[in-house]
Amino acid sequence: MNVKRIFGTILTILGIIGLIYTGYELINKNTDYISLIVIGVIALIFFFAGIGLVKNTKDAA
Repeated sequence: MNVKRIFGTILTILGIIGLIYTGYELINKNTDYISLIVIGVIALIFFFAGIGLVKNTKDAA
């Protein structure tokens, strides 16, 4: 098992959860937009960092 690939998977899952939460709160018209923007940006960073780790990690058997 490759640690980078596992960490990338965890980051990707956390990013997806954060994006779903942000979308859910925007649909429910939460008035605290500043915190939703921060959560959304952090979720995007986690998502793309995780995808990058999974994609760029080579499997050495």
